[in-house]
Order: sequence, then C-alpha cells, then structure tokens
Amino acid sequence: MDYHSKLFGKRKSGKDFVADLLQKKLGHEKCVILRLSGPLKKQYAKERGLDFTRLLDSTEYKETFRKDMILWGEEKRNKDPATYVEEADKKLVWIISDARRPSDLLYFKNNYKDRCLCVRISCSDEVRNQRGFVFTKGVDDAESECALDHVKDWNFVINNDNNQLILDEMLNEIVKIVNEKTTKTDNSDSNSLQFEKSYL
Repeated sequence: MDYHSKLFGKRKSGKDFVADLLQKKLGHEKCVILRLSGPLKKQYAKERGLDFTRLLDSTEYKETFRKDMILWGEEKRNKDPATYVEEADKKLVWIISDARRPSDLLYFKNNYKDRCLCVRISCSDEVRNQRGFVFTKGVDDAESECALDHVKDWNFVINNDNNQLILDEMLNEIVKIVNEKTTKTDNSDSNSLQFEKSYL
C-alpha cells in the first residue's frame, strides 16, 4: 500500500525547507522527497537545449525561462497529469514537495484516496518578501501559483512565518499520524503520504 504526502505552495513559502524538516523527522530510510517538476524540467531543457541542472536551482538562469516553462508545463500536465510522477524507490513514505495545480491534487486524491495527507503551507507576503519574493506578472498570477487558493479542505494548514516552535508542533503532529498509518502496514509495501504547501 502506498502512502503519499503532498506539499502545495507558492513561491518563497518554504516548500523545500518544510519538506526537508519533515523528511528528517520521519527518517531518510523510510521517507523520500519527490518533485513533480524534475522530469518536467528535464524534458523542457532537452527540447530547448538548456542546462537542466541550472533549472533546478533558484538563480536568475531559471527565472529567465520560468514564464515559458510554466506555459509549456501546463500544456503537458493538462494532457496527462500523471506523466511526470517520479518513481519513489520503494520508500515507505513519499513527500511530494512541489504540487501546485488542481490536477496534481485530484490525481493523488483519486488514485490514493485515504492514503494521502494534504497539507497547505501558508506564509505572509511580508515574510515572502524578506525571503526574496518579487511579484512577476505572468508567473505569480498564473495557474501554477493561484489555482489552489480557493481550496479549503486541507488535512493540515501550516503557517511558515519563521516561528520554529509552531512549525515543529505542526510537523510533529503530522509525523505522529504518518507513523501510526505506516506501522499498521507491511514494511514490504511501499507507502506514500501527500502534503500540500503554500509559498514561503
């Protein structure tokens, strides 16, 4: 049985930061972080003759192609939402750290049902700005950033405004649920957990 944790969120909300903390708490031997955008960016780079590794970082190189990459990616995902779901290496728990679209949310909810935990990570605009966020038209008002703003039925909503104590309390609660779920299953099975995050 698979158990998925999906993180949905806006730019500079701290998706990777929270995913890393969660993986440390769950244990690397049990948990893997998956990024839906990885295979997507790899194909985009191949078609455009770009440096794939530089599209994975947070430098100006990626920002130069971000808008076109978003439009290209939307077309691909709309054709087949499952095309870029990566392999989980048979880890017990999957953390999907960059889910951003309704199609991502629906895919995992429909295919994994009660084996998904959806977590929204929120962050104030003030803190996002402190982390280097600058509004970019065509990016921050696009589907990849705004399409999930109306969703209310998250399993958890985490505020990531630099309060480490509150963040740890929420993550510990999530870890407790995940551990309870996964210890009830055969360890030979692959379990995944889904979380949704907001931007930092």
